[in-house]
Amino acid sequence: MTKEKIDPYEVEKARIMAGLLLIGLILFTGIIAINLNSDTVTFKFKNPSFSGINTSSHYLTIENQEFNRKEALKAEIKALQDEIERDKENTTLARFIRNLESRIYAQLSRQLVENLFGETPSDSGTLTLEGNTIEYSVVDGIITLTITDSDGNVTTISLPIGNFTF
Repeated sequence: MTKEKIDPYEVEKARIMAGLLLIGLILFTGIIAINLNSDTVTFKFKNPSFSGINTSSHYLTIENQEFNRKEALKAEIKALQDEIERDKENTTLARFIRNLESRIYAQLSRQLVENLFGETPSDSGTLTLEGNTIEYSVVDGIITLTITDSDGNVTTISLPIGNFTF
């Protein structure tokens, strides 16, 4: 084959092949060079429970989170119980009973005052209310109230009659 007989198409094909071979050689060399400069891959646990690094602070954080959650649950339960109790106390029936009790106690108190200071006062008397005993007596112008609760504790109050002035 002489120079005149080489096909220009074959020459172009050879040049493209040479260029592709050169590009491939450059890429292959670059990949090998990157691998030569790289470091070894080492596995490390990120969780301190496994690695042991900062383990105590990790456990403390977990304990604090558990404690705070338990306290929040307790506070939420107590708030719900308080709300239920308030709702029970604010029903129409509960308000009616409180009002009725208040009026009954006021009536009993008025009757006791009437017996002590009224137009025809009595010298002594006893009132028993819900396990508590109230005894009164008038001796020498002094009213003595003796209150005994259901546990047996005694309270004595002495009041002079006629010495109240305004």
